[in-house]
Amino acid sequence: MINVPDSQIKAWKRFKKNRLALISLFFLIAITGFAVFAPLVTQYSYEEQNISQKLESPSTRHWMGTDTLGRDLYSRIVYGARMSLAVGIFTALFALVLGTITGAVAGYVGGWVDHLLMRVVDVFYIFPSLLLAILLMLLLGRGVTGIILALGMTAWVTQARLVRGQVLQAKEMAYVEAARALGVSGFSIVFKHILPNLWGPIIVSLTMQIPSNIMSESFLSFIGLGIQPPYSSWGTLANEGFRAMRSFPHLIIYPGAILFFTMLAFSYLGDGLRDVLDPQGGGTIF
Repeated sequence: MINVPDSQIKAWKRFKKNRLALISLFFLIAITGFAVFAPLVTQYSYEEQNISQKLESPSTRHWMGTDTLGRDLYSRIVYGARMSLAVGIFTALFALVLGTITGAVAGYVGGWVDHLLMRVVDVFYIFPSLLLAILLMLLLGRGVTGIILALGMTAWVTQARLVRGQVLQAKEMAYVEAARALGVSGFSIVFKHILPNLWGPIIVSLTMQIPSNIMSESFLSFIGLGIQPPYSSWGTLANEGFRAMRSFPHLIIYPGAILFFTMLAFSYLGDGLRDVLDPQGGGTIF
């Protein structure tokens, strides 16, 4: 039998009191489940074309209608969730690793190392994020990997600043001073003592970063610089639907709605986690 710490049980109870955050969590789990098990929850392939059925309105045969090539819109939205969520999550993880390492080293070492790393952060920070992402994509390519790396290189600076500020405060704490007195190496102090106590704000920041990444990818796909055919993302579908919005509104309503509610769910989930993991509220589970 697994013993769950009382702090985690209390944190879960506090989280459940936030109904919007709880609903958002279940919604995101459902969306992720649909994306992972897409072949089991769709009747048609995302690339299967049937010109004789093009631009059909929603019906029992095609729940969300069909697009200009007769492809089932529901299937394309479900498979598009794979791309949108993958870009959002893996970009956030990439930014988390790079930003956490940079911020932790800068905050703990200080001196010229801190000054140098923060000037690098400032250089990335002054550029408009989407413009920098577009420039990086021209170098890295338009594939999924290129999009993740390009968006990750624009998102890590926020994580680096957050972690640096937290480490600057934490390294003055008594437990860090005690570790130094015992001869513990700086590497061990940072990654075994300081960072484990900072996972609360880091996870909240990660949760908030994912919808931003999804929106950035959607914008890039909307202007034709994101996911390339035959693959699709919600941004790609919104771009295709925008062209025929007046005559066939279902083409943009469904992908636009799922994109909107997913981003809203991540925002409410982040708010709920922030309330639970707020150290001043005594709700940290770490």
